Amino acid sequence: MQWFLWILAIVLAAGAGYWVYRADIRRAVPYPWLTAGLRGIVVLLTLLLLLAPAISITRNETEKPIVLFLQDNSQSVAVALGKDSALYRSNSEDLIKRLSDKYKVVKWGFGNGTQPDSLFNYNQQATDISSALSRAQEFYGMQNLGAVILPTDGRFNQGANPLYQQLALNSSIYTVAIGDSVAQKDIRIAQVYSNKVVSLNSQFEIRADIIASLCNGYSNSVQLTENGGNVGSSPITIGSDRYDRSVSFSVKAEKAGLHHYVINIPVADGEKNATNNRRDIFVEVVDQKKNILIAANAPHPDINAIKEALSGMESYKLTVKTADAFPASLSEYQVIILHQLPSMQSNIVKQIQAAKKPVWYIAGTQSNFQSLGEVQKAVTFKGQAAVHDVFAGYDAAFNIFTLPANTQAVLDKMPPLVTSSASVQASPAANVLLNQRINNRPSANPLWVLQQGSTPIAVLLGEGLWRWRLYEYRHFNTHAVVDDLIRQTVSFLSANANERPFQAELPKYIWSDHEAVTINAYLLNANNEQINKPDAKVTITDSAGKKYNYSFERSGSAYKINIGVLAGGTYSYNAQTTYNDKTYNATGSFVIESVPLELMETGADHALLYSLAKKYNGSMVPARNISNLYDSIANNQNIKPMIQTDTETAPLVNWKWFFFLILLFAVVEWLLRKYWMAQ
Repeated sequence: MQWFLWILAIVLAAGAGYWVYRADIRRAVPYPWLTAGLRGIVVLLTLLLLLAPAISITRNETEKPIVLFLQDNSQSVAVALGKDSALYRSNSEDLIKRLSDKYKVVKWGFGNGTQPDSLFNYNQQATDISSALSRAQEFYGMQNLGAVILPTDGRFNQGANPLYQQLALNSSIYTVAIGDSVAQKDIRIAQVYSNKVVSLNSQFEIRADIIASLCNGYSNSVQLTENGGNVGSSPITIGSDRYDRSVSFSVKAEKAGLHHYVINIPVADGEKNATNNRRDIFVEVVDQKKNILIAANAPHPDINAIKEALSGMESYKLTVKTADAFPASLSEYQVIILHQLPSMQSNIVKQIQAAKKPVWYIAGTQSNFQSLGEVQKAVTFKGQAAVHDVFAGYDAAFNIFTLPANTQAVLDKMPPLVTSSASVQASPAANVLLNQRINNRPSANPLWVLQQGSTPIAVLLGEGLWRWRLYEYRHFNTHAVVDDLIRQTVSFLSANANERPFQAELPKYIWSDHEAVTINAYLLNANNEQINKPDAKVTITDSAGKKYNYSFERSGSAYKINIGVLAGGTYSYNAQTTYNDKTYNATGSFVIESVPLELMETGADHALLYSLAKKYNGSMVPARNISNLYDSIANNQNIKPMIQTDTETAPLVNWKWFFFLILLFAVVEWLLRKYWMAQ
């Protein structure tokens, strides 16, 4: 339609000009073609203003490909470069300068986070390669990102393995291998595992992963100590250059309070890095007799299985009820286990919501899944299907508590649980212990879920625990794994069901000397509601006995304080507040480590860098040959400029100069006519 208006305007303007031309010839105007042309232009511009009020303007811009220089800025890189640091920086800056002529070069440094335009500082306390690559995808994934240059030693101590993360990057990754990949003599404690909270007089496990390289012939014992006293030891003998195994200690919680354990492994002869031979563990032992209510929609063998699993636990007092005798008040119970409740016959949603108690929901064929979805937020349901069987698969990412090493082997022998829920989804805040395997195939539906919080929740989406205990005894002559699943779940709920009105907690018990220590506290009134009207204080005591006094700040309905960065050592704290003329105290301790994560592992991992470059169609070069990357990137046919086409529609009425142009031509024609007619 636009072209028709243009043609119409041109035809009408030409007609107007011709009409003026014929008239000016009769008037003997000296230059009739000039006045006719001016009249035609005025008519054309006026018609365009009326018939074509907008004009489309197309602009083409060439966008250079982006090359992201992603430099590892962690402390380990400075150690790996050593005396070659200045040469490496010079070569890198020369490469960036050459690339800048042809590409848009973006410079980032990374460690435990990313820092734009911050390179070659090597002061980061941790390395998170996967997070840096995810950040690159987030910023430039939708743009013309041609290449990512990743200079690093390949050692990461935070985040996921970058080789296994799924990135939607269409660009190539070129890795620059820094450091020496030759293994050094080292024995270290890679990771430690333990329950954070256990009950008094219970037996719990502390486990540590030991990794050693080039320590063939080493023979010694891993020591577990508390306050300098020996708690246990585990001998290890290394018979090869590569060694990887776990050691465990069985500890009895004989005294209530916060216990600080230390795992230490003696230094091997010739081992240069001894900072990773020690790990600290904190375990809180609680001394409280917990009243556990087990309520079932109807008598069921699962109830007896739970009772058998919890038998012998001195810290629990069990009460069993059926739905028709459900207690009117739940105030005397610290943990509630509901078997197929709420159901179609018994809806207890309002009672559970009013109680605000930790609850373990065990769903089955008699459950009312709509009511179950209302009373808890750990899982959500869509529809309700016919009765079907679901097998169990252990989720390796689960880390709230530790289960026996043969858990998955036992689960593989277990019969299915019975349920009738159609589609299930765990909330982002929930931790999945077991996943469903429908028809013996993995599915995204959770089976056993736990959710932390002020009122913790556990959900098991299936009945049939009694069969699990029978099958485990049939195949393994023990009930250990199934009973541990039940006990750990109840322990998780009961340990969090704390009756102390005032509590002070740290997000973690082990801090780096580069981190600011924070303490959170909360006070409960008689209705278990958080309040922070009274003032609260805390006293920090270091290992030398020096005390530091602070006042909590109010944060929402709780308390919070940022102590700041502290020197390495062991500290204790005593938080205090007064409410209704009664003084409450909350005590604990924590450790400040002076050993950065970067020194917990030595050497470089060039194999990871080679695999990462290969996965994303790039290449790996040694740090000394970083300048060779210019040719590799320049010869990559997939890295091309992008032409951006931008079409803009501009209304003519917005162009003020357009009106002045029409006026100019009209005035010129009028002046010429006046001049010629006056002669």
